[in-house]
Amino acid sequence: MTEEEASIIDKNIAKKVSKYVRPAERKISSRQLKKIKNKKLKGTLDRIEKVSNEAAIKAARSEILLTEEPGYLEAEGIEKTFNITQKQLSENVDEDSTKKIFDLKLPTFGPYSLDYTRNGRHLVIGGRKGHVMSIDWMENKIKSEIHLKETVRDVKWLHNELFYAVAQKKYVFIYDHNGLEVHRLKKHIEVNKLDFLPYHFLLVSVGSAGWLKYQDTSTGKLVAELRTKLGGCDAIAQNPWNAIMHLGHYNGTVTLWSPNMSTPLVKMLTHKGPVKAVAVDHTGKYMATSGLDGQLKLWDIRTYKPLQQYYTRTPASSLSISQLGLLGVGWGPHVTIWKDAFLTKQQSPYMNHLQVGSQIQDIHFCPFDDVLGLGHSYGISSIIIPGSGEPNLDSLEANPYQSKKQRQESEVHSLLDKIQPEMISLDSTFIGKVDGASKDLLDMERNEEQKAQRANEEKWVPKNKARGKNSSLKRYLRKKQKNVIDERKLKIQQRIKQEKEARRKRIMGNEDDKDRPKALERFSNKEL
Repeated sequence: MTEEEASIIDKNIAKKVSKYVRPAERKISSRQLKKIKNKKLKGTLDRIEKVSNEAAIKAARSEILLTEEPGYLEAEGIEKTFNITQKQLSENVDEDSTKKIFDLKLPTFGPYSLDYTRNGRHLVIGGRKGHVMSIDWMENKIKSEIHLKETVRDVKWLHNELFYAVAQKKYVFIYDHNGLEVHRLKKHIEVNKLDFLPYHFLLVSVGSAGWLKYQDTSTGKLVAELRTKLGGCDAIAQNPWNAIMHLGHYNGTVTLWSPNMSTPLVKMLTHKGPVKAVAVDHTGKYMATSGLDGQLKLWDIRTYKPLQQYYTRTPASSLSISQLGLLGVGWGPHVTIWKDAFLTKQQSPYMNHLQVGSQIQDIHFCPFDDVLGLGHSYGISSIIIPGSGEPNLDSLEANPYQSKKQRQESEVHSLLDKIQPEMISLDSTFIGKVDGASKDLLDMERNEEQKAQRANEEKWVPKNKARGKNSSLKRYLRKKQKNVIDERKLKIQQRIKQEKEARRKRIMGNEDDKDRPKALERFSNKEL
C-alpha cells in the first residue's frame, strides 16, 4: 500500500468517526487539559479521552466488515413503488423471504395487539377477548398459547423472550415462555398501554385513571407512581436515546415524563383533538403523532417544533418507526409506509397495503429484518417492507441467533450494567460534566437554598399531649348516641374543655400573670 492510498483511507475513516462519537457539551480541549494543576485528575481525563477516541476509530475501521447494505424498492419508468403489492413481491423474492409474508386468521378473539423482542426473533400477540400466544415466527413454532377469558388490552416482551407482560381487565400479569403466570402486579390497575425500558429493567404502564407507573422487574419494586392529571391515556412511546416516556392525552397534548419528576418535563400541544398514537425514532431526534382531527404530524424533539404535516382520511390508530427511519401509519384497513418523511415533505408514500375487511389495531416493525407486523380485527399479518430493518446487527447487543448459553450470559451482563432510574433525564449528556462555577458562587447558592428552606419551615407549636384517652368520662361519652341531648353529657364535655384550656395555659404561660408584681420588684428604685 502506498502512502497516498493510506492517507485516503485515513481521510475516509476520519469522516466516519463523527458518527460514533456521542456529542457532549463542554468537552475538555487539550488547552484546558494543560491548565489543570492536579496531576492525578489530569492523567485520568487524558486517559478517558484517549480511550473514547480509540473506540470511535476502531468502530469506523470495522465498517469494512459490514458487508450488508439496505435495499429499497426502485420503480422503473412511470411505475410507482406504492402500487407494488405483497403478492407481486412474493413472486419475485427468494424462498426465505416469501415465508415472511403470512396471515394468521383469528377472527374470534380480535382485534390483536403485538410486540417483537429486541432481537426480532420472537413475537407475542394478544387478542382483546383473551387469546395470548408467543411465537418463534422465524421457525413458525408456537412457544405458548393461553386463553385468559377476560379482556386483554396490550402485550409487551420484557428483557428477553422468557417473560412477557399482559395488561388484562384489572391488573397486569407477567407470564413465562411456557404460558405460566409468574407475577400479578396489583398496583397496575386498568392499564391501557405497556412499555419496557431494556437498559433500566423498568416496566412502564399507563391506564384509564391517568397514572404513569414504573416497575423495576429485576427487584420487583415500584420505582415511581406519577399522576398525570390529564385523564385517561392510551398512547405511549419511549425515546430510546434518553429513556423519556412520551404520553398522548385526550386534550391533544403530548407530555414527556421521567421517573424522577412528579410533573411533566415538557408539555406540547400537538392536535386539536385526542392523540391516538405516538412514535419516536431510535435516534431520539424525531417524533410522529396522530390525532382524531385526522392529522399526522412530524416533530423535531430537539426544538419541539413541527416539521411536516399530513392528512389521513381516517384517523391513524397506530404508528411505528423502523430502524432505518421508515414511518408506518395504520389507518382504517390501510397501512401506509413513508420514506424520508422527517427530512422533506413527501408527495407520495413509499408503500401501501390494504387489509381487506378489517381494521388495523397495532403495527410494529421487526428489528433487523424487512418485516412489518400488523394486528387487526381478524388476526395478525406479516408483510415485507424492503429497507426497513438494520442489515448489520451487533451480536453483543441483540442477537437473533443466540444460543441458550449466550442468552444466559447476556442476561447477567445486562443486569450488571443496569442503569439506575435516577439517571433518566431529558439531557442524557449531563453525566460526567463538571460544574464550572466558582466556589464563592456555589457557596452563595447553597446559602440561599438553606434560607429559603428555613423560611418555608413552620414555627414549632407545642402539641397537646393526649393524656387520659381511656378515662371513665371518655368511655361514658362514647357509649351515648350522638343525636341524643343529655344534660350530664353536656356538663362532662364542658368540664373536659375547661381542663384542656387550663392545661394549655400551664404549658404556654398565662397572660394574666404578666401584670402581677414580682417578688423582687419592691427592692427596685421606683423613681428611675
